[in-house]
Amino acid sequence: MIIIVDTNIFVAACMGKGSASAIIASCLQGKHTPLMGVALFSEYTDVINRDELFKRCHLDNAERNELLDIFFSVCRWTDIYYGWRPNLKDEGDNHLIELAVAGNAQIIVSRNMKDLKSGELLFPGISFLTPEEFLLRG
Repeated sequence: MIIIVDTNIFVAACMGKGSASAIIASCLQGKHTPLMGVALFSEYTDVINRDELFKRCHLDNAERNELLDIFFSVCRWTDIYYGWRPNLKDEGDNHLIELAVAGNAQIIVSRNMKDLKSGELLFPGISFLTPEEFLLRG
């Protein structure tokens, strides 16, 4: 299955949150194909290096970056050639839907349901699921 893993899921996995860790592990095991694009790549690399965000994390900066590199190695790079502008409540999340459309992803896994479901432009083939909902689907 082709999916988008929102940055907040990767951060939660680094923090040891079970459901988020299971999502990342399933991608590393080849059970799912996560997509990656320019905007999401930039967001991941920016957030992973915010030491203040990871004060209670058992992984240091080098370990987080190594895990990120491993995750990137299983992602399928996807170029976005058309900006759909779904007009989400948080403009910074539009790129997730554009990446899903460009790469034919069926699911965006995120904790940010409120903002992701607020779009004016709807894409019926894309589901928004929390990590727990995604894992229940199998």
